Amino acid sequence: MSEKKIELHNMDPVEIFGVNDRLIIRLSGYFPKLKIIARGNAVALKGSDKDIAGFERALERLIELRHRKRSLSIDDVDSIFETQQQETPAPGKESDIIVYGNDGKVVRARTKNQKKLVAEYYRHDLIFALGPAGTGKTYTAIALAVRALKNREVKKLILTRPAVEAGERLGFLPGDLKDKLDPYLQPLYDALMDMIPSQKLKQYMEEGVIQIAPLAYMRGRTLESAFVILDEAQNTSLGQLKMFLTRMGENAKFIVTGDATQIDLPNKEDSGLIKGISMLKSIRGISIINFTKEDIVRHPLVCKIVKAFEKEEESALPGASGAAASKTASAETSETAASKTASES
Repeated sequence: MSEKKIELHNMDPVEIFGVNDRLIIRLSGYFPKLKIIARGNAVALKGSDKDIAGFERALERLIELRHRKRSLSIDDVDSIFETQQQETPAPGKESDIIVYGNDGKVVRARTKNQKKLVAEYYRHDLIFALGPAGTGKTYTAIALAVRALKNREVKKLILTRPAVEAGERLGFLPGDLKDKLDPYLQPLYDALMDMIPSQKLKQYMEEGVIQIAPLAYMRGRTLESAFVILDEAQNTSLGQLKMFLTRMGENAKFIVTGDATQIDLPNKEDSGLIKGISMLKSIRGISIINFTKEDIVRHPLVCKIVKAFEKEEESALPGASGAAASKTASAETSETAASKTASES
């Protein structure tokens, strides 16, 4: 058992300890085995050397944060430990961890292209993540967005999808506009609820820090200091895709996800995703990542299901063998172009 006394110099202790010591009490909660007494401008500590050292590091970070902000809050105390968790990842998979979710859940990049998406985040402000269902495109993108929000890299997180029905008609469901739109957006809520405590998520949404809305609601906005994800982009027209991409403001990160094999538009030719990528792929600063069946991380049957549907669709085409060869060549050309774009950037 060790003892140590830490004194604050040249600053009002209330700025660090909080009114009625509420900040130091919150800080103490992270060190349940450490006896902590705050008096005047000093803190007396009694406990293990490890806990004392950990408390000192946390207090130093809090003081550094106070120098950058006018005042501190409970959330600032919590953010210190969220950051520390991310900086102390599980052994063996350090570089793969993206964020720590609820109940200590570790959210990590699990496949080659998920890891590529994480790496490209640091190099590009606009990323297209394309590929079949179950590859973790959206989930990985949302994990990156939550991490950016927790690390204060951005001020808000905006998730959007086109409100296009996947074979069902939801327009006659009871309820107000939000009730009718929520079914389209539920997959985004599900991912967020894995990574942010429900009360915190509710608070963020009430304050507008996290926004989930149909694509049409993006028109006319300029999205600055924001992490923005467009999901199910295969259901956008070329005009809608242009509208979305031109919302990008200063210090913004955009990720667009989509699967060209699951277009739900009445006329599949109206999808603007592939056309848009073809137009944009040579622009420096844009990255295109093609997820494949090998990236599928859902139930093992999902990969087999995707393969079966692909085989059936290919065999149903006139001149199936020629079409399959053409499709393979096209995919290889697309991947080569994407790699070239990334290397040029």
